[in-house]
Amino acid sequence: MQYIQPLIPHLKLESNNSELNHLRVEDQTAHSWYRFILSFPPHLVQDYLEKFGVDESQQVLDPFCGTGTTVVECKKRGVPSMGVEANPMAWFAGTVKLDWSVDPDELLRHAHQIAEATETILDRADDPLQTLSDDRFKLLLKNSISPLPLHKSLVLLEQIKQHSESPYYHHERLALAKALVFSISNLHFGPEVGVSKAKTDAQVVDSWLEGIETIAHDLRHLKTLPDAPAIVHHADSRQLVHVLKPNSIDIVITSPPYPNEKDYTRTTRLESVILGFINDKAELRTLKKGLMRSNSRSVYAADDDDRWVADHVEIQRIANEIEAKRIELGKTSGFERMYARATRLYFGGMARHLADLRHILRPGAQLAYVVGDQASYLRVMIRTGALLADIAKSLGYEVVSIDLFRTRSATATKEQLREEVVVLRWSGH
Repeated sequence: MQYIQPLIPHLKLESNNSELNHLRVEDQTAHSWYRFILSFPPHLVQDYLEKFGVDESQQVLDPFCGTGTTVVECKKRGVPSMGVEANPMAWFAGTVKLDWSVDPDELLRHAHQIAEATETILDRADDPLQTLSDDRFKLLLKNSISPLPLHKSLVLLEQIKQHSESPYYHHERLALAKALVFSISNLHFGPEVGVSKAKTDAQVVDSWLEGIETIAHDLRHLKTLPDAPAIVHHADSRQLVHVLKPNSIDIVITSPPYPNEKDYTRTTRLESVILGFINDKAELRTLKKGLMRSNSRSVYAADDDDRWVADHVEIQRIANEIEAKRIELGKTSGFERMYARATRLYFGGMARHLADLRHILRPGAQLAYVVGDQASYLRVMIRTGALLADIAKSLGYEVVSIDLFRTRSATATKEQLREEVVVLRWSGH
């Protein structure tokens, strides 16, 4: 742990510091259009852009782009950026949040036309309720959306699709995705995704229009900013050489998944299914295979990323401890049997990513990885930041520091877990 240093002075660490990870009011523009509940905050990106002295002559990469926190923040500052994201819903959200070309007043006018057409259809009381096909419905979390709100959402979506060639189409779909999660569905986040008491009805069109109005309001400001190139590639972060040019990246600011038994596809499942990004179990399986293995529900027989850390003593010790504890506790489910392997696969995947990334970086590149300690696998402590730093060092990176961002309380043990920023430098050798 010799690399640990305090974070930038103005971020004070407190015993109750969950607010450090929240989206501040002054940062909401574009970010609030649609955002993972577990996203890292824009102000942390701002801190490292300043710490690294980033300007418009440099290229920033977020290889675990999520819904676009880093690339949106870079675009706001006029800094060229790229993202890589394997989850199609998140990739879509990040891409739309970078599109500031839409006329806000015309977007509002167009959306209100769609709203009127939708309300006309919904007023026909004798129409049967629309629903999803069996294959798609089975993908949803049970009771995550009630029949009438689902019907209204599908009617609205069909009206949006009638205008798929319009310049507003993608922004209108993204607004529906946000409304589905936070207003229309029965979902709740704490931070795990779960299902609350069922809503028999929901103000679907009004909730959607609220999202449209937010986008239009933000666009009026965003369109006044200097333009900067930004793109999100739909790809696997462990195969960057297939989508990015060699020696093209100066800065990396990212927050990869943690080894925490969270199935990130569940967080976006409802909107992914309704908007058509996932249509059956085969497509869901394909999606999971393109993601970092951070949970036992996304482990497959052919996975071999663990070979990258086969000789890493501490990772093997942790995995063996997890397996020994599983046996001791008599845990025999299929998922529990995968805990040790999921740990090896996670760190192996991160090693594979960092090895691939070396070909993309320019000499002197600076990197910031936001990661957190975990104890999800039978309460065996995993010091993610220290392990990631050690892997990076073995691959030729210089470990500059491990900055403490905040602490958080473990759900089961109430132990304080560190969330850290692993700061690296690539010399070019």
